[in-house]
Amino acid sequence: MSKGNTFENDWLKLIFNATAIANIADNAASSPLTNLYVSLHTADPGEAGDQTTSEATYTSYARVAVARTSGGFTVTGNSVSPVANIDFPAATGGTNTITHFAIGTASSGAGKLLYSGTVMPNISVSSGVTPRLTTASTVTED
Repeated sequence: MSKGNTFENDWLKLIFNATAIANIADNAASSPLTNLYVSLHTADPGEAGDQTTSEATYTSYARVAVARTSGGFTVTGNSVSPVANIDFPAATGGTNTITHFAIGTASSGAGKLLYSGTVMPNISVSSGVTPRLTTASTVTED
C-alpha cells in the first residue's frame, strides 16, 4: 500500500504547517502543538525509539523549536525542509558525532518521535562547535 502523492503532501502540511486536510483532518484540538522540536542523535533512534534514544549529550545541547507553520517548514513535492537553517547551541564541553536528526513533539524528555533521518556528512561536535541543519535537510513522504 502507498499514499497518493496529493495526500502525501497534504499529510506533511498537516503535521508541519498545521494545515487542515479538507473533510478528513484539522488542527482544531483544544491545545494543538505550535512547535515541533528538532533533536540531534549519535545513532539512528529507530522506529521504536523516542526523542531521547541516542540523543546528543554534549554540554549545552538542547532541542530546537521550529514553528508548525509555513514560516517554520516548507512543504513541496512530498518533501519538507526547514525554512531557515536550524542552529543548535554551541558545545561548551564534551564530544559527539552526530549521525541522525529527528523531529518530535517535546522540548525535553521522551517525546513522540515523528520522523528521523541521517545527517550527511556527520557532524563532529566538540567545544566551540555549533551544529547546524541546513535548509537542504529534508524529510520525504513516499
